[in-house]
Amino acid sequence: MSMQRLDRVVAALGAQRLGGLALMPDANLTYLSGLTFHQGKRLTLALIPADGTPPCFILPALEQAQAAAKSRITLRYFPWNDADGPHAALAAAVATAFPTGLAGMELAVEATCLRVMELRALEAAMPGLRTTDATDVMAALRMVKDAQELAVIEAAVRMVEVALQHTIAQIRVGMTERTLSRLCTEAIIAAGADGESFANIVAGGPNGANPHHSNSDRPFQAGDLIIIDCGARYDGYISDITRTVALGEPTAEARRIYELVREANEAGRRAAQPGATGSTIDAATRGVITAGGYGDYFLHRTGHGFGIEAHELPNIVAGSDKPLASGTTFTVEPGIYMPGRIGVRIEDDLVMTPEGARSLTTLPRELLVLRDFSF
Repeated sequence: MSMQRLDRVVAALGAQRLGGLALMPDANLTYLSGLTFHQGKRLTLALIPADGTPPCFILPALEQAQAAAKSRITLRYFPWNDADGPHAALAAAVATAFPTGLAGMELAVEATCLRVMELRALEAAMPGLRTTDATDVMAALRMVKDAQELAVIEAAVRMVEVALQHTIAQIRVGMTERTLSRLCTEAIIAAGADGESFANIVAGGPNGANPHHSNSDRPFQAGDLIIIDCGARYDGYISDITRTVALGEPTAEARRIYELVREANEAGRRAAQPGATGSTIDAATRGVITAGGYGDYFLHRTGHGFGIEAHELPNIVAGSDKPLASGTTFTVEPGIYMPGRIGVRIEDDLVMTPEGARSLTTLPRELLVLRDFSF
């Protein structure tokens, strides 16, 4: 499977008349090779020639044995040690990957994660280097998941749903956000996950008005709406879901806002039919909230792709006009955020199929009011 992925990357490079691709030790390299690395200060780069010859991999010598044992694709290794530094290894790799140079063509690089250190090293080894962003090359490949990827993602969804139910059952008045966050982390691991997709978000009462709230020591109070945004990482892939619950009876306004977000979530999922785009799905959710009078308080896009990373393409937002191909995984997560008062978000994971989107998330979306909430 990984060799097929590499073949498709090489084909895309040729179709765009690019000389090759440079990959950091990040998600794209993991997707192609199965290798994962800590992004340290030791130069590590994969050079993928557009002529289809095996990629050249510059890496610290101390990493070579592990990489050779775990890589799912054929690599030509160019190790370097701390005493000598990486420059000779990089020069040898460049000469091997591009024996006649790039012949005036550009080298695709990862604009969102390539650091100055790697860029300057490439420029020194390849005088006159011209680069272009590799995002489209890799995103087109990674957006559509195969059956094996979907099976792993669905397992990650099941794990986080079990964990989220366990976490919600432990909410009590007086418990702090940090305490519930820790319980959520523990529950995700206990459910079988390798770890969390990202640092979970627990936002109670007025803190829910910040979509990316940092968990605090604020204790939960009766009447709070509590947002829990979390995910499980399993076998290299992630899940990402959000539910909002009420700790005791919420106000009439809180119920009204919650119901509006629930209707927007439903509208977004319903709009994800064959041929739907990120723009049309976003318009469906945003239209519900705007019609309800809270359009100014829907502060972010409706959703995003996910897979190896928690945030991938496509963006479910206005201007994202390419139809979602079958196999594309994405979230629908409308929200309303009233500054200093309350927030509500309901997020589901979906996969597009030939018949329309299927929700991988199965947890109920109706407002859950916790009645037994005292210590």
